[in-house]
Amino acid sequence: MLTKFLRVGTLVGVLGVPGVVSAQDIADTIYTGGPILTINDSAPKAEAVAVKDGRIVAVGAMGDVNAHKGDQTQIFDLGGRAMLPGFVDSHGHVVMGGLQALSANLLAPPDGDVTDIASLQATLSKWAEDNAEAVDKVKMIIGFGYDNAQLAEVRHPTRQELDEVSAEIPIIIVHQSGHLGVANSKALEIAGIDASTEDPEGGVIQQGDDGEPNGVLEEYAFFQVLVPLLSKLGPDGLTAFANAGTKLWASYGYTTAQEGRSSASIVETLKAVDTAGTLEIDVVAYPDVLEAKEYIKDNVSKAYTGHVRVGGCKLTIDGSPQGFTALRDRPYYDPVGDYPPGYAGYAAVKMEQVQDAVNWCYEHGIQVLTHANGEGASDMLIAAIGVAQDKYPDAKTRPVLIHGQFLREDQVDSYKRLGVFPSLFPMHTFYWGDWHRDHTVGPVNAENISPTGWVRQRDMMFGSHHDAPVAFPDSMRILSATVTRRTRSGDILGPSQRVDVMTALKAMTIWPAWQHFEEDRKGSLEVGKLADFVLLSDDPTGVDPEKLDQLRVMATIKEGDVIYEADDGVQKGELVRPDFAFSPAMADQFLHAMYDGLNRR
Repeated sequence: MLTKFLRVGTLVGVLGVPGVVSAQDIADTIYTGGPILTINDSAPKAEAVAVKDGRIVAVGAMGDVNAHKGDQTQIFDLGGRAMLPGFVDSHGHVVMGGLQALSANLLAPPDGDVTDIASLQATLSKWAEDNAEAVDKVKMIIGFGYDNAQLAEVRHPTRQELDEVSAEIPIIIVHQSGHLGVANSKALEIAGIDASTEDPEGGVIQQGDDGEPNGVLEEYAFFQVLVPLLSKLGPDGLTAFANAGTKLWASYGYTTAQEGRSSASIVETLKAVDTAGTLEIDVVAYPDVLEAKEYIKDNVSKAYTGHVRVGGCKLTIDGSPQGFTALRDRPYYDPVGDYPPGYAGYAAVKMEQVQDAVNWCYEHGIQVLTHANGEGASDMLIAAIGVAQDKYPDAKTRPVLIHGQFLREDQVDSYKRLGVFPSLFPMHTFYWGDWHRDHTVGPVNAENISPTGWVRQRDMMFGSHHDAPVAFPDSMRILSATVTRRTRSGDILGPSQRVDVMTALKAMTIWPAWQHFEEDRKGSLEVGKLADFVLLSDDPTGVDPEKLDQLRVMATIKEGDVIYEADDGVQKGELVRPDFAFSPAMADQFLHAMYDGLNRR
């Protein structure tokens, strides 16, 4: 436990006699005893940091910081561990991270055990067995995180294969991208989806050779089944999601999380969790601009109420690149599935919707985060922002591109010209790099997915995100992927797009703090900023870059309080989940809400 490193007054002989400072500058705690990376270019390393009332009052040499030591000052001995600013989530879905934490884990190694359809079926069956009381009562099984690219069969499961787990109980499994999923026959029946059901706008109901739905639902076909179910969760259900998600984020060193496609009910739940005193990290929420304009306008603020604020709007243009639903400007290289010649994906919304949404955000001076994965989606976003900036030239909104997996170099130029902050997803190089090389964009263009090198050549800041629950919010996996771009197979995807460790750390700290208009209080260790820290098992700038993914988050400190400590018994590579049980009561409410939602379709 880190509390064993807290000692009062034990370093007086080392630190010397305190200098003269005002009483209000006497520190509550001084941190020392390990490498301290400030992420401040003017003074990148420090020997000690002093904290008073949750804020930093001194950073630098031991003697200078010691001037802030009083009789009651505690000395926090880092014990050789590295201390950095707490990580700032450039893009994720922290409440939906609770879904990942509470449902059947269908992730592939190293985050789970699903490698083929048989192991997927076994995992679902085991989850149903472990939650038998709830499943028997409300008749629903749900799993999260399967990835057809990582299954031995290299395809999606079918409804018939889910029927082998249960033909009587509705089953829904969510693809790791979050943009599609599979329902068994019973779930399709309850949802009213059959061979005569037309594709919704912006979505696809996949069919088998017999013309019947095969169970795979893409984009809005899937959202129209899943999202209403989740939105019907009662306060206790969403509260459990929020608690589980924020605990998970904290376990990976995040002191600021993002709820990157929110709703009014989710934001209000976060506020309630904060009021109850169980929300230990900050959360910035971005409700969907197509659904919650009035709520956004009434609640947007750069100031937190407790640990929660609405930061702006979220807009989604296209879907998942690995799921072949992102909108490209050219055909996919070798898509796996039943796709017509020249298939290039599709937009989830029309151009006029994109333009109207972006205009509205600029008109009201509200930041907009836009999900645009394919080149075609970026073409739409670039055009829309150009029009909005011409119409509202005085708006200073720091627009954000989310993902930008497939970008042309001219589009990077356009984003720089328009002042768009790219929140990129270089962790794709590990999880789906081989898949992109072989199937989505081909070996040439795969070298430039998540083009952090192009961005830095233009002296642009960027954020490096996990998009959890799409990928597990493993901060050290993010760091490793941004630096090495090594794929699951060991290939290096786009060596020219790699960046150094310090650049990658900035993309997890000070640059996403700027993205969120919070660079004045987060993202670096400087006087006046919040005492938000992460302690790592070693100095990331001093280890072999190929071993960055082996570093561990040892502790997370929010405004001077330790909110997470690592269990030394956890081995690297184990799936670290929050300390939250899927209780029968929680299962009852969660599954019953989903069942009711299906029945209302």
